[in-house]
Amino acid sequence: MSTGEVVVGPNRPSVGRPAHLDGWELPPGWRWGDEGVSTPHRHAQQVIDSFGRQLALVTSPDPQHAGWLFAEAKELAHRNHPSIPTAYHFWATYPGSRRGPGYLRRWVTGETIGGRLRRIGTETVPYMLRVLRAAGSAAAYLHDTGSAHGAISPDTMYLTPTGRLYLLGWQWAVPVATLPKGSRPDPRYIPGPAEWGATEWLPTAASDQWQLGAVAFAILTGELPPRTEIPPVRWIRPDVPASVAELLDKALSADPAKRFPTVTAMLKQLERLSGTSSFGGVDEASGEFRSLNEEDRLRWAVGDDYGVLAPLGSGTFGSVWRVRDLSLEREVALKMLHPHIARSESAVARFRREARLAAQLQHPAIVPIYDWDSKGDVQWYIMELEENGSLAELLARDGPRTLEEIAPQIDAILDGLEVAHHAGIIHRDLKPANILIDRYHRWRMADFGIARAMDTDVTGASGTPSFAAPEQLLGESQGAAVDLYAVAGIVVFAMTGKPPFDGHEGRQILAAQLSRQYDFGAMPSQIRSWLETALHPDADQRFPDAQTMRAAWREATLGLVEPITQGRSAVGRVTAAVRGLFG
Repeated sequence: MSTGEVVVGPNRPSVGRPAHLDGWELPPGWRWGDEGVSTPHRHAQQVIDSFGRQLALVTSPDPQHAGWLFAEAKELAHRNHPSIPTAYHFWATYPGSRRGPGYLRRWVTGETIGGRLRRIGTETVPYMLRVLRAAGSAAAYLHDTGSAHGAISPDTMYLTPTGRLYLLGWQWAVPVATLPKGSRPDPRYIPGPAEWGATEWLPTAASDQWQLGAVAFAILTGELPPRTEIPPVRWIRPDVPASVAELLDKALSADPAKRFPTVTAMLKQLERLSGTSSFGGVDEASGEFRSLNEEDRLRWAVGDDYGVLAPLGSGTFGSVWRVRDLSLEREVALKMLHPHIARSESAVARFRREARLAAQLQHPAIVPIYDWDSKGDVQWYIMELEENGSLAELLARDGPRTLEEIAPQIDAILDGLEVAHHAGIIHRDLKPANILIDRYHRWRMADFGIARAMDTDVTGASGTPSFAAPEQLLGESQGAAVDLYAVAGIVVFAMTGKPPFDGHEGRQILAAQLSRQYDFGAMPSQIRSWLETALHPDADQRFPDAQTMRAAWREATLGLVEPITQGRSAVGRVTAAVRGLFG
């Protein structure tokens, strides 16, 4: 993406440690990660600390840039904004030390806006607005401290799998006197406003605003705007609402005096657009929401308590959003019912039941529920945000996983199901999209969306066909065995990238299940044997419960991976404690 020529982005993934890190020695209990990214004048190497957290070790390949690197780290250490990765620590170089110079910050999983545009092309207006809100908020925060960024571009904005935006390129957001002589961002990737001229780089709050507009322009059109004589946005994207187009055209004015006085003023205008007919709003006379746009309805309903940041996904009954809790100043996930579902009293009752049941479950492999609330016809609940997205997204992004990686995760999932089933709760819709991954790489079950108490005779077709048990597809009575069946399907998917049975609809999948047409690829014989039992079409021939299935999983993986700690399950520990109390 460029102003006329096709180029590759400036950020290059690296494998293994670069040469300038050969002499480094990490602290005890730390280890090197597998990923790295080279950016202009910087390299970010993934490291894992003694707590298991993923961190980025940011260094400069040029040893002459140590002072520049320290100035960058110092600037970031004093920043406190959700889109700015704070520097945690700086390792200086001194005699006898085998590390430094370099600083630690959060490791950002995802891809740049520029990389995404080169991969899939232009994006929607709502997507652009979400990016503009997040990046604009970071820029406004920076301007309030008397600084400017100077290198805002599609290639310095990273989006995580959960839609969180990080603004990077902070090597340029330091006092100009700190920079090595002649250093400036590469104009092929960093757009510059007209006031800079062809060869200048003079970062100001006004130029940051222009660059924000340039990023929005690129998202909508596929290329960065020219320095001068920028065509109106609606000439290229007629579907952009006039009010939004006018905002972008103003931010991209060639004359800085004709832009918004501040980025904060631009953001306030952007928020006011949510009350226009282009986006919907609340009818003051009737008090009813007059837009079918879910994001606007959600902003109206939760605006006093939560800031809506990005959508995370949508299903048959509801959508999930990344939001910021304004009182506790943390980011969480919010699940809301679709408008047409919320009109049904029975659906709302089931939704409340879902939140209440899920909130009862406390286990490291289960996403916790924090709160439930409603306003008007908007119904939602709040749960923990898992920042690395879902297992389905992981495989789409990076491909099948190794047995060594998934063995402890499946062990934990089965332990979590043992807890849920012991409490009388069945998930009934386990699938890769409902297995979320937290920042410690733990797999966690979410969306107990059609859970039912185990003492109720549950019948009727349910679940996602590719991971549903035969009794679910047949609409027969269902027990805990449907969850265990789904776990086996998830194992196949995680190791091969495909569901266990071929078919595009329930009847085809059911036929393959009943005839036991497995396709496990080149899996070890022990794992194949475990899967054949777990995926047996007759529920009575499968593992009887999660605890037994978990023990069999450990036995199947014995000798293939490092032994999983043979600890007592959560239910086992509680049972033993109770027995100890009461004899």
